[in-house]
Amino acid sequence: MSSTDIATRELKNPIDVAEYLFKRLREVGIKAIHGVPGDFNLVALDYLPKCDLDWVGNCNELNAGYAADGYARVNGMGAIVTTFGVGELSAINALAGAYSEFVPVVHIVGMPTTASQKSGLLLHHTLGNGDFGVFAKMSKEVSCYVALLNDPLNAATLIDSAIRECYLQSRPVYIGLPTDIVEAKVDGDRLLTPLDLDEPDNDSEKEDYVVDVVLKSLHAAKHPVILVDACAIRHRALDETRHLIEASGLPTFVAPMGKGAVDETHRNYGGVYAGDGSNAGVREVVESSDLILSIGAIKSDFNTTGFTYRIGQLNTIDFHSNYVRVRYSEYPGINMKGVLRKLVKKLGKLNITPTPKLTNALPEEELNSTNQEITHAWLWPSVGQWMKEKDIILTETGTANFGIWETRFPAGVTAISQVLWGSIGYALGSTQGAALAGKEQGRRTILFIGDGSTQLTVQEISTMIKGKLNPIIFVICNDGYTIERWIHGWDSVYNDIQPWDFHGIPKVFGATDDNYKGYRIKTREELNTLFANEEFNSASKLQLVELYMPRDDAPKALQLTASAAAERNASQ
Repeated sequence: MSSTDIATRELKNPIDVAEYLFKRLREVGIKAIHGVPGDFNLVALDYLPKCDLDWVGNCNELNAGYAADGYARVNGMGAIVTTFGVGELSAINALAGAYSEFVPVVHIVGMPTTASQKSGLLLHHTLGNGDFGVFAKMSKEVSCYVALLNDPLNAATLIDSAIRECYLQSRPVYIGLPTDIVEAKVDGDRLLTPLDLDEPDNDSEKEDYVVDVVLKSLHAAKHPVILVDACAIRHRALDETRHLIEASGLPTFVAPMGKGAVDETHRNYGGVYAGDGSNAGVREVVESSDLILSIGAIKSDFNTTGFTYRIGQLNTIDFHSNYVRVRYSEYPGINMKGVLRKLVKKLGKLNITPTPKLTNALPEEELNSTNQEITHAWLWPSVGQWMKEKDIILTETGTANFGIWETRFPAGVTAISQVLWGSIGYALGSTQGAALAGKEQGRRTILFIGDGSTQLTVQEISTMIKGKLNPIIFVICNDGYTIERWIHGWDSVYNDIQPWDFHGIPKVFGATDDNYKGYRIKTREELNTLFANEEFNSASKLQLVELYMPRDDAPKALQLTASAAAERNASQ
């Protein structure tokens, strides 16, 4: 008898590994699993109903990865199941994006039996060289933890560690589940003890010292401001950030990736700071500040309008999940949440600069315009006026990603865009996951995506129909890849696309008049009429709007960022 058999006999409450894994996922709030079935994961998928988990079933693994990412951004954590080799590699681009942008996704890979792996059998879905570890090694570079469940003796421990690290680091983890381990036994009594997802406390003495250093700079500052970015969202520091904004009264701004991190109806909110692409009046206030409290910054090119930030480290205090930097002095091993909490308690009186007021009013040149073309300068303030509280709004890499900067959100809006990774087509797949999580929360989901981007991942509309999800999808029809045209190749054939009948596509995927309605909108008057339509606004069915815009029109921020990218490319 093997040691594994002996250990199994000694378990008081034996439970199958797959059941243990899926019950742990359900425990941390995941209600639906994305993915594609394959022969190495089929038996594991049979456990989902027993664990109170829904199977989504996506059209392909790349879309499933995008969807799990979107689900995680709304729900807090997501999960995807793929099969060995062919399935997991199709998803790796999406998981790399989640890693890049700090999104917690559990990636479960159904693998061949442990015996097959040890003997190096010439199996399908392999490279034919007997190396069964090569794909896990690839994923290791875009995962914060890898758990290969090759032995039931440590499977439960590895599962718990993987889920904990996924949550705490807010990045994907990889769990390899061989088919012969699916039904192997682990101790079910472990499920009686919830996973410990609490972040380690900061060293109290060190934390107090850092707070005092921050306060000294803050009290000396004449024009301090707060700048919030994506990692405040990803590392769950929004409550601490909100309390700081309330207690300090300081002018507060967000970076593009930080849209939605701050209540934009708050009196202290001033708009988006992104260097040259900032909202009107914002750049002057931020760049003249003598102290910037920067919370969760990600200073990528698209997030800074081509690295046009003009704020020096000498005037900046950076708060992050694992360090605080005060000017040029860095304090590692200090989580921003503890520091921010103590900072709020000790703030005292601060010097307050007036906050610029961002509204959704149309630009002056658009107010009395007789132009009926839907331009970006007109569209995005109009979208801001139309949005509702608690909407989930997704904007695709391209014109929409930059255009959304020009809106002031109602309270409780979640914004999703892939500013750093920037994988074209991401937003449509992500919409499926976001809409699923939004449906669970009773929220409306809205997508703005380009016609070129839609062609990469359009199949996921089928999954939305199957799941009775009702997002509102605006396909910006502007004859191809406008963002690429601005970077290079105004009239080049590689930036052109074949025009599609977008609003007819859902019918191809099986939609009917009962669950779908499509529109073609070409004028401002038509769009205003649609925005005023209560049936449209209720989002009681899937709706897709072909939104026609000029081929070469783009938000100013995109033009500036593209110009900077073109200059860098030319100089390299």
